[in-house]
Amino acid sequence: MSVQETRREKLDALTASGIQPYAYAFPVTHRSARIRSEAAALEASAERVRIAGRLITKRGHGKASFAHVKDADGAIQIYLREDALGQEAYERALALDLGDWVGIEGIVFTTRTGEVTVRAERVELLAKSLRPLPEKWHGLSDVETRYRQRYADLAVNDDVRAVFRARAAIVRALREFLDARGYLEVETPVLQPLYGGATARPFVTHHNALDRKLYLRIAVELYLKRLIVGGLDRVYEVAKTFRNEGIDRFHNPEFTMLEFYQAYADYEEMMQVTEDLLLHVVRAVHGSLEVVFDGRQIDFSPPWPRVSFLEAARRGLGVDRLPDDEAGLRALAERAGIAVDPKVTHGKVLDEIVSATFQSGITSPTFLIDHPRDISPLAKAKRGDPRVVERFELILAGMEVANAFSEQNDPAEQRRAFEAQLEQRRRGDDEAQLLDADYLRALELGMPPTGGVGIGVDRLVMLLTDSRSIRDVVLFPQMRPEEGEEG
Repeated sequence: MSVQETRREKLDALTASGIQPYAYAFPVTHRSARIRSEAAALEASAERVRIAGRLITKRGHGKASFAHVKDADGAIQIYLREDALGQEAYERALALDLGDWVGIEGIVFTTRTGEVTVRAERVELLAKSLRPLPEKWHGLSDVETRYRQRYADLAVNDDVRAVFRARAAIVRALREFLDARGYLEVETPVLQPLYGGATARPFVTHHNALDRKLYLRIAVELYLKRLIVGGLDRVYEVAKTFRNEGIDRFHNPEFTMLEFYQAYADYEEMMQVTEDLLLHVVRAVHGSLEVVFDGRQIDFSPPWPRVSFLEAARRGLGVDRLPDDEAGLRALAERAGIAVDPKVTHGKVLDEIVSATFQSGITSPTFLIDHPRDISPLAKAKRGDPRVVERFELILAGMEVANAFSEQNDPAEQRRAFEAQLEQRRRGDDEAQLLDADYLRALELGMPPTGGVGIGVDRLVMLLTDSRSIRDVVLFPQMRPEEGEEG
């Protein structure tokens, strides 16, 4: 008989004896962390405590036995005695399986070995576990199972729980900083009639009542800037975003972005805001400005260096000068072993060069500034050098963590940039942006000078929790179908 069959027999026996194996409620008075921190006072007062959690260990010694119950804060020892519970209740307690959810009522005491313990006076089954808890995870196949069955992963791995507690703290710190600076948190549409604000392929759906095609958003930029037009001069959104792209260590098709926009600011000011924001978050989560990620020490101490895009390409290729023409640049990329799609433009070739040769060598925070115009259609031309735009990316541990512009607020220039994107689409670049006529109409109403920043929340969490894959910091990442599962 299998373990599951045995547990189902126990479930049937409980039901037949009139015991409800799935309780409606159990009022909890204390969690394990509080019991440990207030143990002396609880022991002196003999106050009854009620704690609930999952049974994770048990060991019997005749008419007395010990167990451990794990709640959201951790595990605590339970002492069970037949004379305190009564014979029938004690036998039912011994028959509990590891993984069962139980409620315990009793008195706190400390054992001779110094372990804070609850002496049970009542044990209640709250939910019968029909599957055994998984053993220690190891190996690639088990890693895959952990992502698919996150509920089991969380049940047995305290370090996984810690990552998601840290994630919550990081998002909370982001909000705290922006709220304190007068930014207004807003919500914009997830379903959009036209996608934009980034270079990416969208997910497409259909609205039956409206009989129209809609897209899951790839960014929230164009909607947030509409709000700047409307007079909300500092706005932000912690946005679930969707891009129909591949899955790898740094990419999940569903991910979280923080985007924030500030009227009357340019990319210089937004670099300082970004630096201040992340310093606030790192201190809030780590208490210092030094973080270890993937075996590398990251020092967040300001000021953070700035490197121009062209200088990054030169450094990456080890040359003093870059060719001005696209063919020459492609030839240089090929000699460096960098494969570039023939359909993309000069700026995209540069982008591939920088990503392949420069970005991976960056450990501590570095601003990569002044990007090519043809890959930055939503940014203003750089003052004094119209070949590039006022844009920065923040690079950390080889990853792009933030992207920002002096936002284009000239409707005629924005239209020309959109039209250039359409030309790139005609060349075969299906990630180039579309022309958004309503957004142009908003700009024609007038948008003040504005600086905007987008931060990849998942990648930031990876960095601050020393997690090697984005799937480690997303509770339910997208996975390839299992065998027999519909694709």
